[in-house]
Amino acid sequence: MRAVIQRVLKSSVKIESQVVGEIGRGLLVLLGIAKGDSEQDGAYLADKICNLRIFEDNQGKMNRSISDTGGAILVVSQFTLLGDCRKGRRPSYKDAASPERAKVLYHHFVSLIQNKDITVKTGRFGAMMQVCLVNDGPVTLIIDK
Repeated sequence: MRAVIQRVLKSSVKIESQVVGEIGRGLLVLLGIAKGDSEQDGAYLADKICNLRIFEDNQGKMNRSISDTGGAILVVSQFTLLGDCRKGRRPSYKDAASPERAKVLYHHFVSLIQNKDITVKTGRFGAMMQVCLVNDGPVTLIIDK
């Protein structure tokens, strides 16, 4: 599993010009699921993201997590994160999980965050989406599991 995490002031996702998910201050998580990924990998990633101290405290230091701030998370599935660009000019997606398996793990990941009493919004798995964001900082991190 691979996640690109962006601290945002606001973020939204549209499908066919209609907003399907929108948050204010929080995190945009782009999630790619690889062959061999499991529910345990999703649990590790969800816990890591929810407790990652990347929000500033009163002294301006990154000491607060999304759980501490009361912010929201927008989770968007993105299999292209598994694209291998080392050979040729077209990415290979041979390491990406099958759509059926990835969809199950994606929804499991979202439910794990919801179970932590964090507001979660999503895109739609497998849809063509337009993601808008105002990156805060900018702060962008990549986590692999």
